[in-house]
Amino acid sequence: MDLSLTLLMGAIVGLVLNRAEQARRVALLGRCLQPLQIESLLETLTDGYLRAMGEDDPQRRQAVWQVLQGHEARLVQQLDTLARDVAQLDAASTRASAWPMALPLMPKLLPGACFDLRAALRVHADGVAQVAANAEGLSERDRAFRLSAELLLFQHTCHRFCRSRGVASARLLARHRTSLQQVLAAVSPQTRDGLAALGLR
Repeated sequence: MDLSLTLLMGAIVGLVLNRAEQARRVALLGRCLQPLQIESLLETLTDGYLRAMGEDDPQRRQAVWQVLQGHEARLVQQLDTLARDVAQLDAASTRASAWPMALPLMPKLLPGACFDLRAALRVHADGVAQVAANAEGLSERDRAFRLSAELLLFQHTCHRFCRSRGVASARLLARHRTSLQQVLAAVSPQTRDGLAALGLR
């Protein structure tokens, strides 16, 4: 058989396998997220932070912050629930490529080049909870900025699990006009170090 034809057939098989694996991961994460309201809470908080920081009247600004704290508490609870639910899954189903691109059968053939979504979600849940509690005594503006970064990084990890690091980073840049490195620099050191230990940079 002609070498170019063999390579083409191999590439097609690899593409089909990769898409099947991505579809499986999308479905798995979707099932875990389905009973929760994490996505709507993320949107509410993102819009709310922009509104609060753009409010000139101090009393109205404080009122917005107080409302947002209730949404933050719900999000902390729901992220913890998500992390606990995913922790019940087996490792084979929660591994995905830590490389920029995903390769077919990578979790089975190269498990050392993969990250475990179970551990990553625990890092994110703990990171968001810590920033929301504001043990460092950040100003409302600085706390909102850091929490926004934590939420963007959580979304990036979810997209990375479902697709690849390259796709997740491109989506982050297109939708939020910020790079992965900028987001990593803005989150808490605990979150950044925790993800780095998992091979997520």
